[in-house]
Amino acid sequence: MPTSPAVPPAPPHVDRPAVLPAAVLWDMDGTLVDTEPCWMAAERLLVAEHGGTWGQEDAEAVVGLPLTDGAAALQAAGVALPVPEIVERMLDHVIATLDEHADWQPGARELLVALRDAGVPCALVTMSYRRLAEAVLRSAPDGAFSVLVTGDEVTHGKPHPEPYLTAAAALGVEVTECVAIEDSPPGIGSALASGARTLGVQHIVPVDPRPGLSRVGSLDGVTLDDLARLRAGEVIDRLPAPSSSAAGAP
Repeated sequence: MPTSPAVPPAPPHVDRPAVLPAAVLWDMDGTLVDTEPCWMAAERLLVAEHGGTWGQEDAEAVVGLPLTDGAAALQAAGVALPVPEIVERMLDHVIATLDEHADWQPGARELLVALRDAGVPCALVTMSYRRLAEAVLRSAPDGAFSVLVTGDEVTHGKPHPEPYLTAAAALGVEVTECVAIEDSPPGIGSALASGARTLGVQHIVPVDPRPGLSRVGSLDGVTLDDLARLRAGEVIDRLPAPSSSAAGAP
């Protein structure tokens, strides 16, 4: 009686390699570097110089907006200067502060280096103007950024999707294959509207849940594997419990 052929052993389980994002598109203020206190100080000084007051709620209301929108809010608070002059005064203050010391957010430099070493291109997508962005990039890891999109070089600022669409096009990648990293409601809105997988990092203002939005309390501990999961469409949520979160505190 013929014997049945031997059944070959099952091949060992092999994990499929994670597919990293085609690119990572980074916000700057509050996401990469802790510049928001610098902006808020510049705003308070300008308003006080013109006899007005500028509180924490006023400052938080303009986080992530184009600089011209923030300048218009300062005018409404009593700053009797043209919008372009207000913008330049604020830029001068923040750049002078950064030239003395730039506070990088926890985990940001480490993630930038990991992406660079893995060959994943990065773009900086900020509503700050180029001269400020270049001041920040002077202290960035070498070769971290391939593209720079700034608020003075787009027609529509955040929350319009143009800044992120512009960055993806400049890198030659599909925005839907990218991960955007943001910390403010206007920036998160811009990234989501562009079609990028979006990671909200809670800092000055709360990052509220939105469909398709991933959230973390810090970039510290965010890995390339996490970004691959986001690119694949997974949503992660690692914000601290409300009782332990200090987001939005003055």
